[in-house]
Amino acid sequence: MSHGALSLRSWPRAIAHIDGDAFFASCEQALHPEYRGKPVITGKERGIVAAASYEAKALGISRGVPLWEVKKICPNAIILPSDYETYSLFSKRMFEIMRRFTPLVEEYSIDEAFAEISGLRRTQRASYETIALRMKEAIERELGITVSVGLSLSKVLAKIGSKYKKPAGFTPISGRNIERYLKDYPLGKVWGIGPATEAHCCTLGMNTALDFIMKSREFIEQHFAKPQQEIWHELRGESVYDVVTAEKISYATISKTKTFTPPSSDRGFVLAQLLKNLENSCIKARRYSLAAGGLLIFLKRQDFSYAGLDASFTRPTSYPLEMVAMVDKMFDKLFRSKTLYRATGVVLTELVPQGMTQATLFDSPLKLQKLAKLYAAIDGLAEKMGKHCVYTAGSAPAQTAPQHVLDRGDIPWRKLNRLKGETKRQHLTIPMLAHRVT
Repeated sequence: MSHGALSLRSWPRAIAHIDGDAFFASCEQALHPEYRGKPVITGKERGIVAAASYEAKALGISRGVPLWEVKKICPNAIILPSDYETYSLFSKRMFEIMRRFTPLVEEYSIDEAFAEISGLRRTQRASYETIALRMKEAIERELGITVSVGLSLSKVLAKIGSKYKKPAGFTPISGRNIERYLKDYPLGKVWGIGPATEAHCCTLGMNTALDFIMKSREFIEQHFAKPQQEIWHELRGESVYDVVTAEKISYATISKTKTFTPPSSDRGFVLAQLLKNLENSCIKARRYSLAAGGLLIFLKRQDFSYAGLDASFTRPTSYPLEMVAMVDKMFDKLFRSKTLYRATGVVLTELVPQGMTQATLFDSPLKLQKLAKLYAAIDGLAEKMGKHCVYTAGSAPAQTAPQHVLDRGDIPWRKLNRLKGETKRQHLTIPMLAHRVT
């Protein structure tokens, strides 16, 4: 047996990773049975593929492909505007179903989550494999989509399992089977291993995940930093990463960006788009009681190149009215009247807890109190009437005009078909016509 060989019980711990298959496209097919079995594409508003159903993937269509190319490859493709509201609702329902089996669920992204099921065999009178399969079957039955599930001793191994057989796959990797599954698994596909680490491993004679885990602990500690050492443990079935059930409440940065069509060289319109992103980022900062010590703005040109600037504030803030003057000056330095722009973006940086901000000698305490009351009132109205029911005058062209027009201006089906009692600003938290899901 080699120095790094494994000797583990089958299930010292059991973690499931559930990953939605072509999630956005699958949600559309679930709500529209007439789309099932057909190539479905989302992302019409952006001009590129945001998600592709497996029928479309089989034709060579993948994320990021321009839609004009999609039409050449598959003239009959069903191309839809992205309906993120509906996808989010499907996501919430998927997580709720998982929590029926275990309260220890980590929402990793909109279409994937980890579930800790260790110790549940006795209470559920079933094996870990059966519990994970029941979870998978409940999601697919109730939502009308398919998911792929990996089950293993650690989060990294569970993630490998969920990717192993797609779509609708189920791959349990027990302690006794780790070497078999990692034997030909490329290191570059391991969650947490980037191109630089992969290249470093290659220089050390390691090309597969099995090559990596068969190295001794001393060798790994000599040649790699802590993050890679943790992945080495995880791949060996020695769990390091906990399933984190708490909602994320801390951020290093907050960014908001929006594409608009057609591209524009109109100063007022492009600035309005930027200010709308500023307001969106500040709304999120206030939701988590954060304030920004600085920000970065950027403009994306029609040729996909960028121009950006960053700046710092004299005092951390989350109030757009305190940032608008600075953003306006930065915008003037970047904007060129003869250039077409397709997107703008804002990144709030140097985030600190709102309670840690202190007024400077030049701040008016009364003004700060008024701003705090103003935005507390605005946030209160947003709770009742929807986001952006109150906005700055400068962002009005972006708030009142459609984000996309012409052939990209289609409105998602969910927004055109409201349930009784819904308004443009307030929607029920269930997918539209859920009874259509079979």
